[in-house]
Amino acid sequence: MTTAQSVLTVLVVVLGTMATRFLPFFIFPEGKTPPPYITYLGTVLPYAVIGLLVVYCLKDAFTSGYFAIPEMIAILFIVVLHKWKKNTLLSIGAGTVLYMFLVQTYFN
Repeated sequence: MTTAQSVLTVLVVVLGTMATRFLPFFIFPEGKTPPPYITYLGTVLPYAVIGLLVVYCLKDAFTSGYFAIPEMIAILFIVVLHKWKKNTLLSIGAGTVLYMFLVQTYFN
């Protein structure tokens, strides 16, 4: 890729990113209430995205040699830790560390 093509690619990516960030503020200004379906999407999409991420992360786990044992241990740990501490970042971080520890030491 030439320098001009690289610069043009970066500019297009920056403009696309800025458009997706700023467009909602132009479509739904501060004083205007959004339509009901936008409010509905705002309440259900975070849960749908988390569900999609869980399914994506586990898609190949059950066909591996360990039949998703490290994944299930990490998920159980995350759920218990989150119910106990109610801290999302702590749960995700500690669950990731536990999972990486398991796959690097016991399930390699």
